[in-house]
Amino acid sequence: MRDTKVVCRELDCGNPVAESGGPLIEKGRRGIRILRCGGDESTIRQCEIIEGGPGVCYGGYYLHVTCSESVRLVDGAGLCSGRVEVKSNQSWASVCEADFDRQDAEVVCRDVGCGAPAALQGGLYGGGEGQTWDKEFQCKGKESLLLDCDTSDRKHNTCLPGNAVGLTYLLVQPDIFLTDSMGGVFRGHQGPEMFRGYSFTIICSTQPQYPGGSFLLTFTGSNRTQTQPAVNHSAAFLFPAADDSHQGNYSCVYDNYVFSHNFSSESELLSLTITGN
Repeated sequence: MRDTKVVCRELDCGNPVAESGGPLIEKGRRGIRILRCGGDESTIRQCEIIEGGPGVCYGGYYLHVTCSESVRLVDGAGLCSGRVEVKSNQSWASVCEADFDRQDAEVVCRDVGCGAPAALQGGLYGGGEGQTWDKEFQCKGKESLLLDCDTSDRKHNTCLPGNAVGLTYLLVQPDIFLTDSMGGVFRGHQGPEMFRGYSFTIICSTQPQYPGGSFLLTFTGSNRTQTQPAVNHSAAFLFPAADDSHQGNYSCVYDNYVFSHNFSSESELLSLTITGN
């Protein structure tokens, strides 16, 4: 989502709320270049190039982004922590702790593309300045956007200083995708297919939510696993030559120690087929 956050910002469309497809890819004269954004860039051109050279961009990797301007988290340590603010009449308003509960927080999590709420507390990220949202949210927890929730008039006439609600989320789901520099991968009916003998790389990445952590790459075709530390919130697992033993389902497990506990989050499965002579 840090890549799509830059896309939404550059298009002036608010914050990302959904994405599908693969990584942010630029296709030009020099072949396929995979871009990695930190989330704070103003344009895509400022993002870092992490892979380059010839390659194939098959249909499942086209990126689709949905942006929204309904809610944001500010003054936090990353994309998934901060004080809750809601868009109101073209300006942002803080939300009072008394008007917000865990079901509301679960919808905000879905709205901004983060994990399950871990901490919900007034004044957690400052008291907020300016106006305060004048309604009480009554989310059921299943809504896609916070502004889809029912609201009612506030029971409290004022929001005391320091009671602007702040949120911190648990680990978001990491991403997993496959790249190659030799042009040996193509899109099959069940997912990517790789020619025997070609090298490929599986990249695990996550949002810059918390520093550190590590990635465990699991493979269902055997008990084989690989672990690498998270460097700039990602890790690359290189396979020099594809053979039949590499066919199967892969997933990335991101582990980190936060809030005095060990947390982990697992990506979706990547199904790889090995083909050719």
